Amino acid sequence: MARNVLGGDLVACSMDPLTGFFRNGKCDTRAEDQGMHTVCVLVTEEFLAFSKAKGNDLSTPKPEYGFPGLKPGDSWCLCLSRWIQAFEAGMAPKVRLEATHASVLEFIELERLQEFAVGH
Repeated sequence: MARNVLGGDLVACSMDPLTGFFRNGKCDTRAEDQGMHTVCVLVTEEFLAFSKAKGNDLSTPKPEYGFPGLKPGDSWCLCLSRWIQAFEAGMAPKVRLEATHASVLEFIELERLQEFAVGH
């Protein structure tokens, strides 16, 4: 069973829209997941605009990939590098710690993630 950054079982990030590298709702990962879709975030309008400006349009539906497009308030398994990039630009979205994969701790300190925890 995959673990979250708090040491517990990794819980689902979102079933609607269905997220995760494996499209199972969880921010789980394996070697094939080169983007490390491991950070469960709560997207905002500001973050969606930031991501689009960086070349990753997450708000436009792409039916050919079964992607409905995200809207503010949706939860999504975000690539670790995009979250770090957004953090460095002052645009990091909130994080759902219980749904964020433990491997993230190899790159980001828990204390930093806790500053962005949903509910803080």
